[in-house]
Amino acid sequence: MKFKFTLLCSLSLLLASCVSQKQFTELEALQKSTNDALNSATIKLNSCNDEKELALANLASLNEQVKFLKANNQDLINNLGNMTTLSQKGAENLEKSLESMKEKDVRIKSLRDAVTRKDSVTLALVTSLKGVLGDLNDDDIEVNVEKGVVFISISDKLLFRSGSSNVTKKATSVLGKVAKVVLAKPEIEFMVEGHTDNVPIKNDCVLDNWDLSVKRATSVIRVLQNDFGVPPNRMTAAGRSSHVPLFENDSPSNRAKNRRTRIVVLPKLDQFYNLISEGMTAAQ
Repeated sequence: MKFKFTLLCSLSLLLASCVSQKQFTELEALQKSTNDALNSATIKLNSCNDEKELALANLASLNEQVKFLKANNQDLINNLGNMTTLSQKGAENLEKSLESMKEKDVRIKSLRDAVTRKDSVTLALVTSLKGVLGDLNDDDIEVNVEKGVVFISISDKLLFRSGSSNVTKKATSVLGKVAKVVLAKPEIEFMVEGHTDNVPIKNDCVLDNWDLSVKRATSVIRVLQNDFGVPPNRMTAAGRSSHVPLFENDSPSNRAKNRRTRIVVLPKLDQFYNLISEGMTAAQ
């Protein structure tokens, strides 16, 4: 570019010596115009070079962004794959949880059904006992249910004379009514409990209240077995002495209430479990 400028200057000098003033002026104007065009082109070239540098820088930045986005995209794809895996595992776990809940619901229903059937048996037993013993005074005999267990409580004055373990004739007929119900339900077992007050006792036949309570229980069992044919393997004799009172032994009437014989229908857990097992089998 400098070479061209020098050449033009040389030509101008040469022409100046060879041409007229008018031509020289025209050539000088042309030279000025050419210089202006050259300067303008140089400015534009420099501007283009600057724009080129900026474009290259932007291109490099865009390339970095593309590289970053590609890496992020791959990470997102990997995460999506992991989330899909987690979703599948979550769905499997949810399915297992629902299945487990379903099984628990079946068990609960079976338990409820078993309890309902057991309660039905208990209700039928209580109804039968109250039916055959309905003509007796509630102070002498009482049938009730506590925590699903049937209790028959018979007062001391109905069964025994004071200080004796021999069953009275009147009591024998009462025990016969109990035996009737018991024999009609061969699936039940029961325990006969003797209870006394806290007044000490000792004579030729009885050592103490423990001895008296046990002997009264065994006397009742012998009547049920020998007079009414209740199988002995379905009965248990127990003496509680004065240690499980219904009331404080602070008056004659309360002591009389504490002297009693109680027949406890024993819950047969194996039968209850069988009811549950039957319910579980039917639910499958």
